[in-house]
Amino acid sequence: MTAVQTLEGLIIKDPKLRNGRPIIAGTGVTVRTIVGYYKLGLTPEETADEMGLELAGVYAALAYYHLNRNEIEADIAANMEETVKKDFGAPAGA
Repeated sequence: MTAVQTLEGLIIKDPKLRNGRPIIAGTGVTVRTIVGYYKLGLTPEETADEMGLELAGVYAALAYYHLNRNEIEADIAANMEETVKKDFGAPAGA
């Protein structure tokens, strides 16, 4: 009998990895990163090829995003804010 894989465990959150952001298990690739490719219009297949990931992991990340959209959108917004502050300096009084 062949072992069957399930979706459980494809996406993990560990405070010790990527600041607790959800990642594709065994990769360190955040769901936020996959969503970035998705928003650029890449297909899951293109994303998997581009990043050297298993297709199931990319689909799991997209499923996680659609189930937890507010969490991931907040993470994206926070990352953009961090990037702006890093690149352009914090605004006066911040």
